[in-house]
Amino acid sequence: MQKNLAVSSSPHLRSGASTRRIMQEVCLALAPAGIAGIVLYGAHAAALIAASVITCVLSEFIYQKLAREKSTIGDWSAVVTGLLLAYNLPANAPVWLAVVGGVIAIVLVKQMFGGIGSNFMNPALTARAILFVSWSSLMSSYPQTTFAVDATSSATPLALMGAGSVTDVSLWNLMIGNCGGVLGETCKLAIIAGGVYMLIRRIIDWRIPVTFIGTVFLCYLLKDGAEMAVYQIFAGGLMLGAFFMATDYATSPVTGIGKLIMGVGCGILLFVIRAYASYPEGCSFAILFMNVVTPLIDKFTAPKPFGEVKQHG
Repeated sequence: MQKNLAVSSSPHLRSGASTRRIMQEVCLALAPAGIAGIVLYGAHAAALIAASVITCVLSEFIYQKLAREKSTIGDWSAVVTGLLLAYNLPANAPVWLAVVGGVIAIVLVKQMFGGIGSNFMNPALTARAILFVSWSSLMSSYPQTTFAVDATSSATPLALMGAGSVTDVSLWNLMIGNCGGVLGETCKLAIIAGGVYMLIRRIIDWRIPVTFIGTVFLCYLLKDGAEMAVYQIFAGGLMLGAFFMATDYATSPVTGIGKLIMGVGCGILLFVIRAYASYPEGCSFAILFMNVVTPLIDKFTAPKPFGEVKQHG
C-alpha cells in the first residue's frame, strides 16, 4: 500500500543550514571590523583577538572534557564568542583581561547553563559587563588610533557629545573608526558591511537591527534634533550590538513580533541610559536586560497551535 501522507513529529520545515556554517558566516561578517581594529590600533589589537578566541575555544574544550560531554568546538560558536568579546575590549587592555573574559563567557555563562542554545544571556556581553564592574579603569581607558597625532588616551565620541553638542565630533571619523572606543566598535563602515552581508545571506532577521537603530534615532530626533540623532546612531556600540549581539539566536525572541519588541526595547533602554544616566554608553546593558525578558516576550507572542481548544475551568 502506497503511503500518501508521512506522519512524523515536528519540526516539519527544516533548513539545510548547520550551526557550523552559520557561525562561520558570522565570523566572516565580523572579519572587516577585526581587520579595521588591527589597522587602527596596531599589533596589540591582534593579540587581544587571538587571546580571546583561543581562550574561548580552549575553555569550551576543557570544560566538556572534564564534564565528559561531547565536544562542540567544531561548531565555531566559541570562536564567535571570542571575537565578540575581543571587539568589546579597549584596544590597550592587557591580554590577561581577554583571557579572564573568555573563561567567564564560556564556562560561567554558556556551558554552566547547558551549552550552545541554552544560555539566557549573551556570553560575550555578560563577560564584558563583569569585566567592567571588576576592572572599570582598564575597561574605560581608550587609546587613540595609529592615525592620531599622539598616543594618549582619548575620550569617546559619546563622552564628547554628553554635553549635547556634536561640534567636537567628526562624522567621517565615526565612520572610519578614527576615534576613541573599544576595539571592534569604532569603524562603522566595517560593521555595516558585515551586517549587510548577514542580512543578504539571511543569517539574521532585519527586524531587530532596524528597529533597534531606528528607535534610538527617533528618540534622539524628538529630543535633540536630526543632527544629534545621526551622530548618536553612529557613535558607540550601537551598530555592533544591533547587528551582531542583539540578534543572537539563543537570547533573542523567535517570533517576528517578538523581534520587533526586542529591537524597540533595546533602543528605548539605550536612549534612556545615554541621555539620562551618568554612563555615556549603555548598549551592552540594554541588550542584556532584553535577553532576560526574552522568554516572557516569546510566551506572549508565540502563535497558538492549530486546532488548540481553549480550556475552561
